[in-house]
Amino acid sequence: MRLHTLVKSGGFKKSIRVGRGEGSGRGKTSGRGHKGQRARSGHGLRPGFESGHVPLYRKLPKRGFSNFNFRTDFDIVNVCDFDRVEGDIIDRSSLIAAGLVRNNATLIKVLGTGEVTRALKVVADKVSASAKEKIEKAGGTVTVLSAAKEESGD
Repeated sequence: MRLHTLVKSGGFKKSIRVGRGEGSGRGKTSGRGHKGQRARSGHGLRPGFESGHVPLYRKLPKRGFSNFNFRTDFDIVNVCDFDRVEGDIIDRSSLIAAGLVRNNATLIKVLGTGEVTRALKVVADKVSASAKEKIEKAGGTVTVLSAAKEESGD
């Protein structure tokens, strides 16, 4: 077997050369038709635009309900991740420093996956019952911030 005897197995398609004369099949107007908005360079019609007609997405009935706009977003931290945090106080700044929570996190919730190995003072917006039990069993304390309670309706 030599390099010059290898057969192409597909995967390559020749690009259409537009605007290269009448014989190419894409000459003269180059497949853009005559004049009009789409014949011009830089035309920008958004997807779904129907030339002034009421578009299909506006004709169809809207059904159902989405709670997306009204949801409460929490950044999640498990109690097993507390080993990565230095010090005995677990709060927003210590979690950000340890890389467990993003800097732009609005609310933080502590969940009970894993085990707590030392006594910690935890300050968070929300704490699950199992996480609170594990932290207190290890000799730590839990402080729940009131702002999250008012916002989430608990």
